[in-house]
Amino acid sequence: MKSIIVSMTVAAGLMIAGSAMATDMPPAAQKNNCTACHAIDKKLVGPAWMEVSKKYKGDAGAEARLITKVSKGGSGNWGSMPMPANDPAGKKRADMQALVQFILGLAK
Repeated sequence: MKSIIVSMTVAAGLMIAGSAMATDMPPAAQKNNCTACHAIDKKLVGPAWMEVSKKYKGDAGAEARLITKVSKGGSGNWGSMPMPANDPAGKKRADMQALVQFILGLAK
């Protein structure tokens, strides 16, 4: 009986933690549907944003390159699944920059 109660408590805690992590995504991530493929702490279709942040930590040119990658899409950096273009016309640059700054700030 104790193990059932402990299991239920742990499961509830994990659900709450997962919900909190999802709500920590910036508004631009939800508005641009980034959450369909990315999470902060785990790989979904695309890489976990924390892993992206760790990979580019200390790279002075990363922000500009990632803004371009997020805007125009591409493949090859994180596996075979291509990332679709999110702003091919360049009309949402502020959103793209906010997303990339958020992602790069995760590993600090």
